[in-house]
Amino acid sequence: MTDPTTHAKPFVYETANSKAMHFSLSEIQSRMQTQRPQALDLDYTRLMMGFLLFHPAPARLAMIGLGGGSMAKFCHHFMPSTRIEVVEINPHVIALREAFCIPSDDARFQVQLADGAAYLSAAPEPIDVLVVDGFDGSGQPEALCSQRFYDDCQAALQPDGLLVVNLHAAHPDFELLAARIERSFAGEVLRVPDRDGSNTIVFASKAPLAQRFKPQGPRQLRQFDAQTRADLMPAWAAVERAMRGRDTATG
Repeated sequence: MTDPTTHAKPFVYETANSKAMHFSLSEIQSRMQTQRPQALDLDYTRLMMGFLLFHPAPARLAMIGLGGGSMAKFCHHFMPSTRIEVVEINPHVIALREAFCIPSDDARFQVQLADGAAYLSAAPEPIDVLVVDGFDGSGQPEALCSQRFYDDCQAALQPDGLLVVNLHAAHPDFELLAARIERSFAGEVLRVPDRDGSNTIVFASKAPLAQRFKPQGPRQLRQFDAQTRADLMPAWAAVERAMRGRDTATG
């Protein structure tokens, strides 16, 4: 069991229309629209949901890092056929799940207090999509960006599985971390920066990315309402542009 005293305690900052999780005032960990708690409010989270362009209907989705639960809530709400397991090492973060309207555990949705790296090294069954967005009060933990970790990510996936990683673009070792992912996935990697350049989302596939790319897939998912589709369209377009650029560069 993880020791609560070893982890930073986040706080909640509320406005009239939103609720955000912070470790410090200078950086937002997660933000929720109070009138649309299942919506994705931050651009990088919408970009991470670009995995739907490669895997529109994963049977098993695992997430490392809960935060305010933005992506977990989104997937729970809009992907009713997907089993979702979220791993979070910080008990203080999990303690805020009700404040951020994160659903209770049930047969298809589980939040467990555990070390993400240890969880992956002993993953009980192959994963279709693995989302890694694990940050603490000091940034990105070394255990979640080592070569061993990314090798374990690759090993934990189904043969056609997909890894989605959020990297801070300003991280001093950004290129090293991206290169580690490329090494683990034999170059089947796509980098997509968010709109303000703060984050870069890396998609990595065990199968060739070009074979996995299904740009029409998410558009056929009927469960998305008009506002949610409008929220996601710029992110989907950014991933499509990045894929076209990748194909041109490698073609």
